[in-house]
Amino acid sequence: MTVMAQPLRVLVVDDDFYVANLHRQYVDDLPGFTALPPVGSLAEARVVIDAQRPDLVLLDVYLPDGSGLELLAGLSCDAFVLTAAAERATVYRALRAGALCYLVKPFVADFLAERLMAYARYRNILSSAPDLTAETIARAQRVFHAVDAAVGPAGRSATEGAVLAAVSAAGGELSAHEVARAVGVSRATAQRYLTALAASGQIHMRLRYGTTGRPEHRYAASSR
Repeated sequence: MTVMAQPLRVLVVDDDFYVANLHRQYVDDLPGFTALPPVGSLAEARVVIDAQRPDLVLLDVYLPDGSGLELLAGLSCDAFVLTAAAERATVYRALRAGALCYLVKPFVADFLAERLMAYARYRNILSSAPDLTAETIARAQRVFHAVDAAVGPAGRSATEGAVLAAVSAAGGELSAHEVARAVGVSRATAQRYLTALAASGQIHMRLRYGTTGRPEHRYAASSR
C-alpha cells in the first residue's frame, strides 16, 4: 500500500473559537493530517479556501454571515459537516450538496478521528491507482464507509474494522508497521488486532524469512 507522502490539509470553519480550536487539535493529532488556522465565517472561509486550497473542510452549518451549506455546494474540495443541526431536512440538504460525512455535535475525539483516518485511506486508494476503474472507486467508497459498517451487531470496534479495511484494500501483503501507518494507530495496537483477525480467519498471515533476525509477519486479505 502506498502511504500518501504529503499530509492532507484540513480547514475548520466554525464561529465558536473553543470548538474550532478543539477540532483543529483533533486533526493535528492524527498522522498524515495538518490543520490550517480555523476561520469563523463564510467570508473568511472563501478567502482561505481560494488561497490555501485545502483537501478537506470541516464545516459548521450555523455561521454569523449565513449557512455553511451555502458554501458546501460550491466547494472544490471535500467536506465533512460538523454541526449541532440535526434536522432531517438539513442533513438531506448537506448530503445532496456533497458532504462526505455529517457529524452532529457534540461528539468525542475518536468519533471524528476514525472518520478522518477512513478518509485518508479513501484518498490513498483513489490517488495511488494508475486507472480509476469502477472497481477501484467502489473499493475506495467501501473503505471510507467501513468505520460505520464495522460497528454492527457483532460488536466489532471501529479500530478493528479500520485494520481489516486497510488489509482488505491493500491488494497485497502488509506488515504490522504498514497497517499501523495506514490506520493511524501504534504498531502494538495494529499487531493486537491483526493477530485476532488472523486467528478468526478473517485475514491471512504468513511468515517471511530474511537472512538474519526474526521472521516478519505479513498479512493479506483472506481468500475465503
